[in-house]
Amino acid sequence: MSTTTDASAVPSPSLTAEQQAVVERPATDAVLVTAGAGAGKTHTLVRRLEHLVSDEGLATGEILVLTFSRAAVRELRERLEHLDGRSRFVRVKTFDSWAAEILEEAGETFAGAGYDFDACVKQATQVLTDEKRAPERLDELCHLVVDEVQDLVGARRELVETFLETYTVGFTVVGDPSQAIYHFQVRDRDERELAANGFFDWIRSYFADELVELSLSGDFRFETHETRAALSHAPGLSAPGERATAEAAYERLRTCLLGLDAFGDLGLRLYRETLAAASLSTAILCRTNGQALLIADWLWELGIPNQLRRSGQDRAVPCWVRALVAAAPAGQALDRRRFAEFHAEEFPDEGSRHRDRLWRALRSCAGDRTGAAVDPGRLREAISTGRVPEELTEQQPHALTVSTFHRAKGLEFDRVLVVDPGPLTLPPESPAVDVADHARSLYVAMTRAREQLFRLDPPPEACATTAKGFARVRKGQRTDRWARFDHQPWKRLGMEVKAGDIHAEHPAGMHLLDCDPEAVQKYLREQVTPGDEVELTRLDNVPEDHERRVGPGYVLRHGGQVVGIASDTFREHLYRYLMQSNSYRPRNWPRHITRLHIDLVECVTGAPECSDRHAVARTGLWLAPRPVGLGLFHYDPKPES
Repeated sequence: MSTTTDASAVPSPSLTAEQQAVVERPATDAVLVTAGAGAGKTHTLVRRLEHLVSDEGLATGEILVLTFSRAAVRELRERLEHLDGRSRFVRVKTFDSWAAEILEEAGETFAGAGYDFDACVKQATQVLTDEKRAPERLDELCHLVVDEVQDLVGARRELVETFLETYTVGFTVVGDPSQAIYHFQVRDRDERELAANGFFDWIRSYFADELVELSLSGDFRFETHETRAALSHAPGLSAPGERATAEAAYERLRTCLLGLDAFGDLGLRLYRETLAAASLSTAILCRTNGQALLIADWLWELGIPNQLRRSGQDRAVPCWVRALVAAAPAGQALDRRRFAEFHAEEFPDEGSRHRDRLWRALRSCAGDRTGAAVDPGRLREAISTGRVPEELTEQQPHALTVSTFHRAKGLEFDRVLVVDPGPLTLPPESPAVDVADHARSLYVAMTRAREQLFRLDPPPEACATTAKGFARVRKGQRTDRWARFDHQPWKRLGMEVKAGDIHAEHPAGMHLLDCDPEAVQKYLREQVTPGDEVELTRLDNVPEDHERRVGPGYVLRHGGQVVGIASDTFREHLYRYLMQSNSYRPRNWPRHITRLHIDLVECVTGAPECSDRHAVARTGLWLAPRPVGLGLFHYDPKPES
């Protein structure tokens, strides 16, 4: 069930006068568009791109579209394909993927440790300022389209501003000050206050003599009175000013939320079946990731399948990519015909447009010298360096999504259930921008629904992160993970499990495990599916290492089958979580960690020598499970005295 409108299923609506004014501006113009929630922004941008290509005569390679999320990238591309014009070949990218592309085309190697998206963006910005290092392809750009500019802060704002200062291009930038919710990413308090909708101020100042300002004020998303409930509060969110003003804006929105109908008691079978029905795309939205983890756990306990929404920077390559490469003769490139046959067999219900989009994505990151085929070696390199396009790494839609307010940004659902974030609890010294961000994030949550908008009141015993003033679910001090705590300070009850917690450097069975790697890979491919319940079980033959502060080894079990082993990162964070003080050495380790479910089975790559040691790693790619959830610890029983 898609979380966005199926562009291929509905006719393209006509343009309003406001939309027409945006669409028909000349390609050389500098255009700033203010567009409220549900104002038809995406439809307008799609028609704007078609106008630039068909009527202004720009080549598709002369246009670049930048946006924040892979979901937004997917929706724009689907809408462009529906128009069936040349604009469907326009490049649409996230800021992070564009930064990686700049470095690649400049022949630069990312200099950071690991793959830090912010550091990558900063390095790309430095490349733009150096005429000798900047890719020549950037000189070909004639028009830049930037979506959601109210969220341009920090490194990404600097990247866009540097480009517009350095290159002479027309542009169309679109945003809504009422939905600016990412100022928290700026750590310095003074800078954070200055950053509040700062891109709007910058562009009005830098392009003062030529900027054309337009607005979209229509209402095209919301189909009921309830889903429009928050719209009237938007004017007070654009520039809340003093803290008291921001607090008042938050309280008005929260009062609006509390006035909505409650969805119903999920303890009753009728409401569980209604929520689980796949006829409507549904989202449950809450303020923090801790709440999202608890709600997802609660739903699973009620027998309601659901999906936790990943962060925008959390990428995963689906398992079919490995199957595609494995199906090709060793050393041979993959041509379009072979890919089409593979895709039609693997995904018989997918259309040719989706197949073409995936093929273009594969070719863009791993094309051979001819540009007509995909080189398996280059594909492996792209996966290992994180340069895989959004089309291949986007999270697949689910009938029921559990998400924070922030991660739902840019998404639409048929039905939305919003969990009350409660009264403001920010310290008195917090700046007004922090209060305003809370108000805007609640506004974002309450404007995601098309048909139905409800309040959800989970039972405190299931989902509350506090109990009588005690924070029973909070971020661990040493791990930056959500974890379960108890009134007794020495107790540790469970820890969040997330991406990177399963060892991927080797196929399961080639590191610390005595099992058949080929059998595990076959089991992962054929038996493990998203939503399956799994657990981590302690390995007695892989003890803790107090000198390195690493916990014992754990295997991931799917039923009775071992499908993976815990990574060093997980073992290090488990050790830190169990520490009572800096000098404390944990002694009691959980035997089992339950309440975990499979997010997906992903295609990974790791140590090069693996391909020389075992046929299962011949392609340089293998499968690894990704469990997620707020784990619950089960300790060995205490020996009787």
